[in-house]
Amino acid sequence: MFEIVAAVLGGGIVAGTALYLLDHRLRARAARAAEDAARSLEETRKSIALAAKEEVVAAREQLQQQLTRREQSLDHKLNAVDQRDQDLRRREEQLEQRARGLGQREHEIVARLEQVAGLSAHDAKQELIQRLEAAARDDAAALVRDIKEQAKKTADREAKKIVALAIQRIAAEQTAESSVSAIPLPSDELKGRIIGREGRNIRAFEAATGVDVIIDDTPDTVVVSCFDPVRREVGRLSLERLIADGRIHPGRIEEVVKKAQADVDAGIVEAGEQAVYETGIHGLHPEMVRLVGRMKYRTSYGQNILEHSKEVAWIAGIIAAELKLDVLLAKRGGLLHDIGKVLTHEHDGTHVQLGVEVATKYGEQPAVINCIAAHHDDVPHESSVSVVVQAADAISGSRPGARREAFETYVKRLTQLEEIASEFKGVEKVFAIQAGREVRVVVTPDAVDDAGAQQLTEQIARKIERDLQYPGQIRVVVIRETRAVDFAR
Repeated sequence: MFEIVAAVLGGGIVAGTALYLLDHRLRARAARAAEDAARSLEETRKSIALAAKEEVVAAREQLQQQLTRREQSLDHKLNAVDQRDQDLRRREEQLEQRARGLGQREHEIVARLEQVAGLSAHDAKQELIQRLEAAARDDAAALVRDIKEQAKKTADREAKKIVALAIQRIAAEQTAESSVSAIPLPSDELKGRIIGREGRNIRAFEAATGVDVIIDDTPDTVVVSCFDPVRREVGRLSLERLIADGRIHPGRIEEVVKKAQADVDAGIVEAGEQAVYETGIHGLHPEMVRLVGRMKYRTSYGQNILEHSKEVAWIAGIIAAELKLDVLLAKRGGLLHDIGKVLTHEHDGTHVQLGVEVATKYGEQPAVINCIAAHHDDVPHESSVSVVVQAADAISGSRPGARREAFETYVKRLTQLEEIASEFKGVEKVFAIQAGREVRVVVTPDAVDDAGAQQLTEQIARKIERDLQYPGQIRVVVIRETRAVDFAR
């Protein structure tokens, strides 16, 4: 038993010793392995650090080389810039020297030119400027002339078409009235009855009517004369009724004259209403309608004003329709444009001023008032309708047979026309031809050039428009002729 225990103990000791030795060896191996790993790790770390240091050094060397190259390049460029700066300075100095030389040469040339030409530099400059101004004026005048011609080619064509259409559609009669009315008599015996005993009948008639009764050797005719057409109409109507009735004495004369006056007043209103109806105008004040009717008994250059005004209204309406303007407004302005002429014998002022006053008084539109005020260019046109009314007025007044004027007035207008054209500088002779429809102006060639002739026509035309009253239009022709004369001896 002891032996077994001893054997077991001996075996345990041997096993423990073996385990101890084995553990010691394992520990030694682990320690050596750890030392080897640490040594290998340290060597790896050192090799990595060395490689990193080598790369940093290499990068620094490469960067240093690049910086060196850039510095060299910048130095080279700086040297080039310095070289260019030096070249520019040398060139500036050369240019300054040349400029001084040219300036000196210029002074020499100018002095030589002044000596040769006999003019100073200032005088030569002024002469050059004058020539350039003259050339510029000629070019401007030529350009204006070309533009006008081009505009006329298109504007005249359209205007002629519109005006021709307006005239074609108007079939107004040509009217020319005088200041006397001839009344036929059944026999010459009535002349004595009209005169009455010791002339009492004729004196009563003239006092009641305000007209002059002319009884002469003309067979079977008595003439009633008066510059007031309304009075003349009352006298004519009264005398016709007295002749038809046969009873002629002062009491009967007064009775017939009063009735004739009432009939004429009623006829005036009726004529005004008829004119307003024919032209298609609405909303006129009753007093304006009455004034329109009074135009029936007023004339201008022998043309009946009412017929003229209706004709202007129709023409203005047609032109306004072609131009896409207000047709009713154009007709209204055309009918009323001469309304002031029925008031000229009762009030002071021109017919334009009186027309504007009465139209304003009875509440007419501003556009219609402007048509009245501007149809003779007394004030500026404020609308296209006003221009249309003025054109229609010129068309109606200038057509053949529409107007006539006294010989004295005609001669006076021709004289004024020639005097106006003679006032301008350079005009040598003036001739009014074609019954005052054209004025020809002969100018001195040395005083007026070609461009000045064109300007002179416009200046004369504008002055005629401002200072002269005339029917229709007047053509201004400026004639410039150059003649060279010499003698062979």
